[in-house]
Amino acid sequence: MMWFPVVLGLVVFQRLGELWLAHGNTKRLMAEGAVEIGAGHYPLFVILHAAWLSALAIFTPWTGSPNSWLLAIYVVLQFGRVWVIATLGRFWTTRIITLAGAPLMRSGPFRVVRHPNYWVASLEIAILPLVFGQVWIAMVFTALNAMLIAWRVRLEDRALADRA
Repeated sequence: MMWFPVVLGLVVFQRLGELWLAHGNTKRLMAEGAVEIGAGHYPLFVILHAAWLSALAIFTPWTGSPNSWLLAIYVVLQFGRVWVIATLGRFWTTRIITLAGAPLMRSGPFRVVRHPNYWVASLEIAILPLVFGQVWIAMVFTALNAMLIAWRVRLEDRALADRA
């Protein structure tokens, strides 16, 4: 079986579904008076994730066998992703959207770690290429993602400081 196109297809399908959900949540929150913080950096995340998936598609042999342990870790990360999205519910977006008066989330994975979605996404960016032996893709995109996440966390922390 050719595992790579199946896994890549599932990841792309998942990400597109998440963008659809995030877009709906963003529209709803904005209609309620929410504001977006740091909109200028958002396209960089879109470019990063699209380039990451494109690099995987271009440079990964489609007939290679995955590392089952790393693939299992990647699958477990998806449960973390779903947990974050389910915990935030209507407040989950891919942007920094803040609604005055909305409480800070302190349940679910937020009890354990700050910014759990960023941890999950960062681990995904590192692990998925390794599943198929693409060490250089893991290294390059993990480094680029770390820089963007550091910028984004500063913006988000400032935006939410009055609710801490």
